[in-house]
Amino acid sequence: MLASNVTMCQVLDGHHIDETLGVVRGIVVRSRSVFGTIGAAFQTLAGGNITLLTELCERTRSDAFAQMISHAEELGANAVVCVRYDATEVMQGVSEVLCYGTAVRVTRNT
Repeated sequence: MLASNVTMCQVLDGHHIDETLGVVRGIVVRSRSVFGTIGAAFQTLAGGNITLLTELCERTRSDAFAQMISHAEELGANAVVCVRYDATEVMQGVSEVLCYGTAVRVTRNT
């Protein structure tokens, strides 16, 4: 249920924030494999979407999001507001993706 109560906004429509539990985060540091790098290099020759890297980025963001949700659940949250992503290259070929937000307890407006 918590994953459906996630928003980049400061409020969750139709709900009242009863308690703010604090910042929650998920962080994933991932490198490209040699095979992925070679495959992506071939895809750049044809131009367009580099599907190998797109899939890697999507999986990395999804993993960071799942970690953030897990962190929020550990705090007893039933929603996360103000969700953001950030990415940093920590060294060549190695990137960090951070997903963070504010864990809250909400009730549905009646």
